[in-house]
This record gives sequence, structure tokens and C-alpha cells, in this order.
Amino acid sequence: MHTVQLLEEAIRLAQQAGYSIRQEWLGGRGGGGCEIRGRKWLFVDLALEPGEQLGQVLDALRRDPAVAGLSAPEPLRAWLAPRKIA
Repeated sequence: MHTVQLLEEAIRLAQQAGYSIRQEWLGGRGGGGCEIRGRKWLFVDLALEPGEQLGQVLDALRRDPAVAGLSAPEPLRAWLAPRKIA
């Protein structure tokens, strides 16, 4: 699966997990998941390359326990696995 396809699937998964998605030009200085007044938000910085945008979305999804019970395509599941640090 290509990076842009993975990004689209990850955004769909985030929406299923209850995130409101904002895709905005943040100049490469922001983005990621947060909670505002009890509502989950995911800001995707359009100034970044698709791989970096995917990283923002995956970081938020990895930290959210609600994602574990959701169905996702296998290629995306592999990217959601916790990263091992050497």
C-alpha cells in the first residue's frame, strides 16, 4: 500500500476512533492528536510530506486505546504496531 493510501486509511481509522480531523497548513511546526473540551482532535499539517503526515496520524492512533478494538487493513495494522527502539 502506498504512503498516501496508508494516510487515507489512517485518517479513516482516526475518524472511527472519534477524532475530528483538521487538515491545515501549519508551516511544518505543528500537528498531531489532542483533546479539547473532551473532544478528540487530530491536526494534520499539510506543509509536511505525506510520510510525515502519516507519522503524525499514527503517533496519535498508537496512544489511543480506542483504536485497538477497531478494524483496519493489515498493511495499516503493521504500521500501528509499537515501534521498537534499538
